[in-house]
Amino acid sequence: MQFVRTGFAVALALVANATVIGSVDAQQYPTRPIRWIVPVPAGSTTDIVTRLVAQKMNDAWAQQIVVDNRPGGVFTVGSEIVAKAPSDGYTIGTLLTPHVVNPFVLKNLPYNTERDFTPVSLMVIVPGVMSMYSGLGPNTLKEVIALAKAKPGQLNYGSPGPLTSGHLSMELLNLQAGINITHIPYKGGAPAIIDLIGGRIQFMISGPPGVLPHIKAGRLRPIATTAAKRSPGLPDVPTFAESGLPGFDTYEWYGVFAPGRMPKAVLTKLSGEIARIIRLPEMSDKLAAQGAIPVGNSADEFARFVKSEMDQWGKVVQKIGLKPD
Repeated sequence: MQFVRTGFAVALALVANATVIGSVDAQQYPTRPIRWIVPVPAGSTTDIVTRLVAQKMNDAWAQQIVVDNRPGGVFTVGSEIVAKAPSDGYTIGTLLTPHVVNPFVLKNLPYNTERDFTPVSLMVIVPGVMSMYSGLGPNTLKEVIALAKAKPGQLNYGSPGPLTSGHLSMELLNLQAGINITHIPYKGGAPAIIDLIGGRIQFMISGPPGVLPHIKAGRLRPIATTAAKRSPGLPDVPTFAESGLPGFDTYEWYGVFAPGRMPKAVLTKLSGEIARIIRLPEMSDKLAAQGAIPVGNSADEFARFVKSEMDQWGKVVQKIGLKPD
């Protein structure tokens, strides 16, 4: 009986010691470089936003934050790296809206979207802007819809890739307006913008940063923005809802995720630091210049947001008739 009590006491001591060590590790975290996966090419809006935050983290924690661009596979290449990394806070990733769309349209994902990721913090929401080749006649969304009805299937739109918010938003426009503008997917936003300027495609919905210089130079024409509220980067451009499609409200978001089963103490520290950086006045100004609306929330708040987004985009996918591929 004495042996049982002694063994139990030792077990309790080991548990207590592990708890203390875990607490100390969380307080000291990070003690080595953090790898930050970005599933899109360098230079994209997602990459720019990530690097802005990563630099501030590097400064605050005196620890290197290594941004690692891993594009490909409809964003699944980078996502898989995050999903299969150790849950110790030393591998995180910026994932985008397609993260919650892919489960509805891609078969045999190499991870479980809900189980294998821990939401850390929502960084920004980016309303899309519909830009048009300047050599085309329309100036408003109503005129675009009228032209598309007069030329069914003869007009094209580009996107940075399948299942991006630009792709899904344009398909939602096709559905709600009863038109047929053909999708031309590209490998990233930059080549699509080049073809849009050259008139090889006529339309594109994207984040404002890539198209703003061309809009200001008159090479592209802004038609409308996609979210319920106007874009901070284009305050004079009306929304789709204001332009005759009430209830139209789509946007892209960039959030930080860690592998699943993240230790609570490390998660709280990481989430709190990212949210703090996003809310800095100077950071808000830089993000607004990218056409992004800063958020910076807690892990629990972001988890609720992700669930809501899965529900909403699942309905959109159903509406526009995308099938699992």
